[in-house]
Amino acid sequence: AVKYSGYLEYADEPFCTNCYRKVPRLMKLGKDITLWGLEVGLLTMRKGELARFVFAPDYAYGKLGCPPLIPPNATVLFEVELLDFLDSAESDGFFALTAEQQGMFPLQKVLKVADTEREFGNYLFRQQRFPDAKDRYKRAYSVLRRSPCSEAEQCQIDASKLLVLLNLSLTYLKLERPAQALTYGEKALEIDQRNAKALFRCGQACLCMTEYEKARDFLVRAQHIQPFNHDINNELKKLAR
Repeated sequence: AVKYSGYLEYADEPFCTNCYRKVPRLMKLGKDITLWGLEVGLLTMRKGELARFVFAPDYAYGKLGCPPLIPPNATVLFEVELLDFLDSAESDGFFALTAEQQGMFPLQKVLKVADTEREFGNYLFRQQRFPDAKDRYKRAYSVLRRSPCSEAEQCQIDASKLLVLLNLSLTYLKLERPAQALTYGEKALEIDQRNAKALFRCGQACLCMTEYEKARDFLVRAQHIQPFNHDINNELKKLAR
């Protein structure tokens, strides 16, 4: 996620910019960002960093330029702000494999792929792009549906699954689909029956569906685990009203 403006020499106005967008769209290096200098420059930057790059023609638009905006052999300046980034190379490679090849992937790499997809979902969720976030969380969940070779592996898979299921439950609440939010909250409780966040999500979903007794049961159980949790206590007050 990057904000950029490109300038020709002695020009006050940019020939290209995405700074007019409140939240710039995600762009992939080598696919959406193909200017060689910009690719090289971005890979030197830290998250949140601002930078200015001057690109010689060989790193920009070359001998021909890009008529009518960019003249031949143009040196250009780019102002760049790197807002956020995610390394999805391993995840992209995993989803390009066949189901059989995916099944042979080492568990630690599978967990990393799931975590990358969940982080991607979190980024989209923060932008309030809830349908897109939901799809990323579901991709993460699909990766984790594999048979473990030991109890230790099962624990690792369950720990990753729990995070994704909680994310899915919350996202479906945001999408105003409480039945699905309850389904994923209950799946989380199958992994950890004393998870206060899962109990809270289930209580919220039941309240949305006007299933008040079920909502009370979930929320009281959550309150027993976290008696001073502000959100849980407020939801119980809402239920009482």
